[in-house]
Amino acid sequence: MPRIEPVNPEQTTGKANELLSAVKSQMGSVPNIFNTLAQSPVALEAFLNFNTALGQGVLTPAVREQIALTVAGKNQCDYCASAHTLLGKGAGVDEEELARNLNGSSTDEKTNAVLTFSQKIVDQRGGISDDDFNALRNAGYSDDAIIEIIAHIAINTFTNYFNRIAQTEIDFPVVSTTNVAKAA
Repeated sequence: MPRIEPVNPEQTTGKANELLSAVKSQMGSVPNIFNTLAQSPVALEAFLNFNTALGQGVLTPAVREQIALTVAGKNQCDYCASAHTLLGKGAGVDEEELARNLNGSSTDEKTNAVLTFSQKIVDQRGGISDDDFNALRNAGYSDDAIIEIIAHIAINTFTNYFNRIAQTEIDFPVVSTTNVAKAA
């Protein structure tokens, strides 16, 4: 049972209604995370704006979803693992790769470098070494990509914490993080 109840989108007004209507027109439905975030239209708007801006960056949709899965795995967020597994499939990533991504690895060397970096940031709360940073740079990532990777880790950490605290009801095919090594 959720700790924070989702709003009923049919009964919202003002900014919450405007934002949820935009989500519905873009996605075709309104997932529970958005209905729950709508309890604070300011937080929902901030999340949507940050997410929209990051969607226009240099990282591919697949890599963005793979980062989201790694962070969800580390933070033990089943809601986000479930949502980003579905979104990752939509971005063209196969199921076996998505399962690896949830555990912080990839068969693709360049993607694996991003996921390893992402895990270290979560585990070490940003306190990475020069070697960790240089490994990502040596994998071919530029400053703008590195900054966006950090931003994706941040926005996904927000949604992980939010969903775990709110106990948002999962409205996607369920993916469990039970067997994933959690953040230190």
